[in-house]
Amino acid sequence: MRGEDQRSEGLFSYVRLETRIPADHPLRPIRGLVDAALRELSRAFDKLYADDGRPGIAPERLLRALLLQAFYSVRSERQLMEQLNYNLLFRWFVGLSADDEVWHPTVFCKNRDRLLDGDIARKLMASVLNLPQVRSLLSSEHFSVDGTLIEAWASMKSFVPKAGDQPPASREGGGRNAEINFRGEKRTNDTHSSTTDPDARLFRKGAGKEAKLCHMGHVMTENRNNIIVDARLTEASGTAERNTALDMIDDNAGPGSTVGADKLYDTADFVAGCRERSCTPHVAQNDNGRRSAIDGRTTRHPGYAVSMFKRKRIEEPFGWIKTIGGLRKTRHRGRDLVEWFFILTATAYNLVRIPKLLATTR
Repeated sequence: MRGEDQRSEGLFSYVRLETRIPADHPLRPIRGLVDAALRELSRAFDKLYADDGRPGIAPERLLRALLLQAFYSVRSERQLMEQLNYNLLFRWFVGLSADDEVWHPTVFCKNRDRLLDGDIARKLMASVLNLPQVRSLLSSEHFSVDGTLIEAWASMKSFVPKAGDQPPASREGGGRNAEINFRGEKRTNDTHSSTTDPDARLFRKGAGKEAKLCHMGHVMTENRNNIIVDARLTEASGTAERNTALDMIDDNAGPGSTVGADKLYDTADFVAGCRERSCTPHVAQNDNGRRSAIDGRTTRHPGYAVSMFKRKRIEEPFGWIKTIGGLRKTRHRGRDLVEWFFILTATAYNLVRIPKLLATTR
């Protein structure tokens, strides 16, 4: 017998959200990791809020919502709140009941500075990595480093001469989006800056590549399971990758460890810096018209070939962060804020990967 197409709504509902989420849903183990990591940050959250006054939205819920934005490639906080209004899965993960009102999108703007000042994104990454079940997945001896460009939220038209340097490029037509003729104008970071994002720098990754206004993101992964152990964002420059890699080695790699990297790191200063830190540089040799800083003393060992194979996997988190995480072109301005979201998105990548690794070790 055919059923009738009639819409009926009950006045009351006694179904819990917990029962609506499948037992084998991928977000369940991720929620367990996130909750355990956030409990360790309770004291850090207490320091960010006053002891009296009206209670605000719990920072744990804000962070869970921002993680969902990375997991499901939600383009904006406004779309995130729209999803949270009717998506029971999102409500369950964040910690809202079916009857709770969702927040206004400006809630994130008002609370972002507080979370930024507390460096919560970096603390959340460290808290996840310090979980007992996660520490067993990490290698403390073998690492890889690399950098990538994060395109800034700024148009090339905003890259104008600094005050008093030279006259601006000629504009054709009127309006806020007028045509600009840059022909014959020499533009460099020394003489120009972006009015939209002053922290962005004009940079290109290599010869023949397009120059863009961008920031430079850096990642260090351990080689056992390709989990991100450090993520940073700096000004885009020709030496930023090597300098930041040495800083990450100081903070994460102990004496006797190895660090794999591509040909860009094959310079005398980087190799010497690694050896000064009692770290073996497993860097790809760049002998195209020059002499490589890596010789047979390093390449003859079997571990060098293993590092050359493992280091290529660092492109996997970069690909996830840019495509799924939405950071090919950042939606935020200012290096501090872009770095905060870069680290949070790197943490989201780890949270997606860790449950799969834990399932294979049981």
